[in-house]
Amino acid sequence: MPHANALYGPLDPAPDAGYEDAPPRMGFFTDTSVCIGCKACEVACKEWNGVPESGLDLLGMSYDNTGALTANSWRHVAFIEQPRSVGWATAAFEDNPDGPAVSPLTAAVGARTETDTGTDPGLPTGSPGAAARMSGGPEFLGMPGAQPPGRGSGAEGRTDFRWLMMSDVCKHCTHAACLDVCPTGSLFRTEFGTVVVQEDICNGCGYCISACPYGVIDQRKGDGRAWKCTLCYDRLGVGMTPACAQACPTESIQYGELDELRERAAARVETLHERGVPEARLYGHDPNDGVGGDGAFFLLLDEPEVYGLPPDPVVTTRDLPKMWKRAGLAAMTMAVAAAVAFLGRRQ
Repeated sequence: MPHANALYGPLDPAPDAGYEDAPPRMGFFTDTSVCIGCKACEVACKEWNGVPESGLDLLGMSYDNTGALTANSWRHVAFIEQPRSVGWATAAFEDNPDGPAVSPLTAAVGARTETDTGTDPGLPTGSPGAAARMSGGPEFLGMPGAQPPGRGSGAEGRTDFRWLMMSDVCKHCTHAACLDVCPTGSLFRTEFGTVVVQEDICNGCGYCISACPYGVIDQRKGDGRAWKCTLCYDRLGVGMTPACAQACPTESIQYGELDELRERAAARVETLHERGVPEARLYGHDPNDGVGGDGAFFLLLDEPEVYGLPPDPVVTTRDLPKMWKRAGLAAMTMAVAAAVAFLGRRQ
């Protein structure tokens, strides 16, 4: 008989899957505050797992040439360009505007308002930087140059531009909807609490793809089967660290026992808050969230949506019991109605 948290809520997934004396649950903690976007994790993942090459296209998204997690990209390093750091944005009209007149609509965008902000020509000349902010135009970042922007001019000359970098991966959910809907048993729960696809059993039905609340799983073109991160299950079995975490030069990707990683992550967030980074937060660490907590969770420096992550993911199979009850009730009602109609005719 399934227990109350079989489809939703806190759970230790390996014992729930039937493993006796299961080892501690293992997982990833990705600290995006120290990610440098080197993509060593992407390369290591491909090399170890024999994943076909991809990400060689110029997508026009900064240095993000893989674009998303796919059947051929089990790790994806996202580059999010932000013209202003959260909490440090400069007011659009700090000084007087100058330069040619712009439309009220463009000025409203630059000033972050919805009204005509007055950009008629003839206003006193002010700071070029203020004019650029007003019109939403480009900002000079100090490049090209012999040194990174701001390093040669000091703190007062630095721009308020930043990159947010994050190495995304399958979350290995506590309640994995992909596993719940798989009709062949291709997806299974390992003794480490991770979720793995057995490609030799996958029939390419695609149910897992639509069931994943994160959009992680993908079908390989010309193959039809589903592929995703395995958290290097073959390496875990012999006590080795997953390839991506092993290759990470800054230890942005940390591997270990999930409970210990959560403690480490909470301490890291406190440290960042003390150092003046109030926007630091954890994502996917809470066992009481909509998927029962993730086996791969993150420290973010902005809202989840900025990184392309759902703000409140919920396992798509959570409401299955209610749905089946309603379907059964509807079927029973129709059967009773048909019986009444049939008996009524006989009379």
